[in-house]
Amino acid sequence: MIFLIVLFSISILPVVWINYVFKKNDEVLPNMPFNGIQFGNQLIKELELKDVCLEKTLIGDHYDLDQRKVKVGEDRLRKKSLTSISIICHEIGHAIQHAENYTPLITRTKLVKNTLWINKIAFAVIYIGLPIIFATGYLPLIKVCILLILLSLFIGVVIHLVTLEVEFDASFNKAMPIIKKKIPAVYHDSCRSILRAAAFTYVVGVFKNLISLRMIWAVLSRIR
Repeated sequence: MIFLIVLFSISILPVVWINYVFKKNDEVLPNMPFNGIQFGNQLIKELELKDVCLEKTLIGDHYDLDQRKVKVGEDRLRKKSLTSISIICHEIGHAIQHAENYTPLITRTKLVKNTLWINKIAFAVIYIGLPIIFATGYLPLIKVCILLILLSLFIGVVIHLVTLEVEFDASFNKAMPIIKKKIPAVYHDSCRSILRAAAFTYVVGVFKNLISLRMIWAVLSRIR
């Protein structure tokens, strides 16, 4: 129980820290010569990222490999803030990785695509299978269902761990050198903090999956 409490606390702290860093540096800077979309489009043009474009999204900042689109929230596109500029630069970092055929990015993409069917089965088990089993009292299948869920969570942990390398490379090997060239030096430390927070977003996913794995394993070990 203490282990679960500690693990749960560790999973919450990064979320609090990430939100704090983003909010702290999201103040509009009137002296900034460009907003998010101007900065992003300028980089895409200068870096000659063919077929890559920048557009708004409602489902979270990310780079879409299939469509070759850098997708960020509308607020980030029109805002002159360090958070907006740094996050857009981070996502363009993924576009640079794509153009360079960065191996971890390709590996992550293949993992996600090849294991998608397992995740779909696991979600179906969680929302349909388990309730039916408990409602009918037919428990012999419950171990099979839980093992499928465990497999899905384990795959999620592996994908998140691969993703960490991808995210840190996008932040510090791709985005930060650009920031140093384009943004005044007085803002570099703040931008570095934002890029670090952007990379650590996926740490939360690792901890959440580990917590779920531990809890489901505890349930499975009690079933005879």
